[in-house]
Amino acid sequence: MGSHTDYNLGNVLTMAISRDVWIAGRARHDTIVRVYSMGLDDEQCFDVASLTPGGRTGWVDYVRGVAAVLASERLQLRGFDAVIHSTVPIGSGLSSSAALECATATAFQLTGGWTAEPARLARLCQRAEHEWAGVKCGILDQYTSYFGQADSVLVLDCRTVSHSCSRISSGLEVFICDTRSKRELVGSEYSSRRAQCEEGARRLGVRALCDVTLEDLMKHKETMPAEVFGRCRFILEEDARVRPMAAALSSGDERGIGNLCRESFRGACELYEIGAPSMHAMMDAMINAPGVVGARQAGAGFGGCMVAIVRREQAHAFAESTRSRYLVSTGIQPDVYAVRGAGGAGVIDQFTKEEINHVR
Repeated sequence: MGSHTDYNLGNVLTMAISRDVWIAGRARHDTIVRVYSMGLDDEQCFDVASLTPGGRTGWVDYVRGVAAVLASERLQLRGFDAVIHSTVPIGSGLSSSAALECATATAFQLTGGWTAEPARLARLCQRAEHEWAGVKCGILDQYTSYFGQADSVLVLDCRTVSHSCSRISSGLEVFICDTRSKRELVGSEYSSRRAQCEEGARRLGVRALCDVTLEDLMKHKETMPAEVFGRCRFILEEDARVRPMAAALSSGDERGIGNLCRESFRGACELYEIGAPSMHAMMDAMINAPGVVGARQAGAGFGGCMVAIVRREQAHAFAESTRSRYLVSTGIQPDVYAVRGAGGAGVIDQFTKEEINHVR
């Protein structure tokens, strides 16, 4: 819970999910980085001693961008040869770019022999996305990729860049429902939404939207452009839903979860206008499936993935029904799967059987 609240310095209820980016590598004795993506069957090579922003060249920009930002901080970089494998769907709203950035920073940290606080690295990875990928994202994705904890959700305060943890009720399961509709934030209206929020904050005389209350905003309804007002209203209402959602998930309050998810999706579509036909089709499939407690958008919207909270004992029936309904409605076979809270970026000493099977 908390769509687009991060760059407005609000709160977000987030979870690092059990999908991963792995980098297997070995250090070199020079400054050359050679990386091969298994998923894309593509090899790229660059020199960390000579990095300048230029025209975008694809997925390797996330690796090069992290290298450039770390170098600007005078952190020692060594070259390495590496293979990258990912089970995070690309372009679906599950932060595949942040996962790659944080895995890359961890690889440079390991081969360079230095340490840094995870919060600092999260900010540096965010900066890399701003400067090298052209997406002016908030801190949410990179922070979650570093601070995720097993079987837990985080309540992230984006103003203080700190979090608290809680567990989801044992009777509930989290499902990702991928519409298979790709998102491209650079070319979407993501930047426009952020600019409208910044305009709203300027008109309200504050640094960030979440410096004001909904009551404060309502006083400016007649003097603010209607579109800007709608964006601001969604952010403030969405921010107010975060902590109640955390409490409802922890206690297993099904009615509370359902109401909060429904309000969030309605606001996302009507006020923030980040919906897409694929999202409406998936929402219809999810809310009519057995066992569903609540369902809403995931990530920034504009297509991609949705998320559902489901009664654990009906998880299989939910997945089968959702897949079938969405396929009949759109002709597209979706990906529908359960996820759990997972740990953040770090060095893997040993693979589990599940991880080995993902790679295979």
